[in-house]
Amino acid sequence: MGNNGLSGTEKKVAFSLASVFGLRMMGLFMIMPVFALYGQHLEGFSPLWVGIAIGAYGLTQAVLQIPMGILSDKYGRKPVILAGLVLFAIGSLIAANADTIYGVVFGRAVQGMGAIAAAVLALAADLTRDEQRTKVMAIIGMCIGGSFALSLLVGPIVAQHLGLSGLFLLTAGLAVLGMLIVQLLVPNPISHAPKGDTLAAPAKLKRMLTDPQLFRLDAGIFILHLVLTAVFVALPLDLVDAGLVKEKHWMLYFPAFVGAFFLMVPLIIIGVKRKNTKAMFQIALVIMMFALAAMAIFANNLWVLSVAVLLFFTGFNYLEASLPSLIAKFCPVGEKGSAMGVYSTSQFLGAFCGGMLGGGAFQLVGAVGVFIVALVLMGVWLLLTLGMKNPVLLKSYTLEAAVKDKAQARDMASQLSQLMGVVEAIVVLDEKVAYLKVDEHFDLREARAVLGSAQ
Repeated sequence: MGNNGLSGTEKKVAFSLASVFGLRMMGLFMIMPVFALYGQHLEGFSPLWVGIAIGAYGLTQAVLQIPMGILSDKYGRKPVILAGLVLFAIGSLIAANADTIYGVVFGRAVQGMGAIAAAVLALAADLTRDEQRTKVMAIIGMCIGGSFALSLLVGPIVAQHLGLSGLFLLTAGLAVLGMLIVQLLVPNPISHAPKGDTLAAPAKLKRMLTDPQLFRLDAGIFILHLVLTAVFVALPLDLVDAGLVKEKHWMLYFPAFVGAFFLMVPLIIIGVKRKNTKAMFQIALVIMMFALAAMAIFANNLWVLSVAVLLFFTGFNYLEASLPSLIAKFCPVGEKGSAMGVYSTSQFLGAFCGGMLGGGAFQLVGAVGVFIVALVLMGVWLLLTLGMKNPVLLKSYTLEAAVKDKAQARDMASQLSQLMGVVEAIVVLDEKVAYLKVDEHFDLREARAVLGSAQ
């Protein structure tokens, strides 16, 4: 079997874990386009509490993301993933049976306690070869995007026929389906992937926050998910005011999201061809700002709002797809797990703050106010990107290194650093691995020869 494609096991891992992740994210996302419209019967209903209910999962996700990953290292990936899905199902049932908006908020917070992202990605890394790992992570990432699109279609339809409690019962069912997939389809790992690739090391988190390039990206994903959550507190109510009955909202969201996916592809291709990711990144930000300005100015014009939603998702899809790969490119070699831990935490905190801000702003100044606040925040992010560097197109490798002591590890790292095409090399004695960042001139056989000669 060559190294060029995914093996049968890797394909199984990629698609089974992507579906577990996708089902769970769909359970979180389906409430976004419908809660402001279908939750009005709940005691205590107000725009602020709508926002808190939509974003509540983000707070518990943010707090527990890194600890759950570390627990998966100690007790095994699958038990932690299953426990997370059980919590998610319990949270869904609490929300389904709630008569007050506060009960829904509590249910959403319990849903978020099932923070399985780090454990799922670590399990994916355990079950894949280093050179195929990026492809598997990409499949999981695409599935999350797909689940978001599907939730915009399914959420309004389910809410229309089964109401809000039916929607939450469905998310509990999706969690149970996820558990069955983990138990029956996901292979059991025999070995652990190197920790630096998969899990956050608490000692390294401060360094991740002070790295200027990584900070820009973490601040970016925080703002992106803040804006997304805030917009979905206001947009459904605004669309109703503009004349689109709530039963037909999926007819706008779903085609807009799919259309945006195709509009985003040229941005990615041009960015890669011209080696100018930064410019495409800034264009995507401007597209989102233009969409938010249109939402604010033409709040009552359904046609303009429809085009604005299409543009909003075009920018959102590009940024959501680009940010994780940029984190991997800018993070120090062997510290991808810590970098992604800070990134995920920022993402979920953004969702929580977006719910709070969107609900509060809507209550004080209405939908237009929410769109203007979101526009200002996107402008802040655009200013932050001015100091962003264009990433050099580098590959990462994680190779086994049979090192016996620190001196040998240092010597091996030095030899690897001198090889043609190696930009950065680090050998970690505890993990018995060598982490490499390399350019197109790198020859894997030379690196393997260095590692082999040391044994």
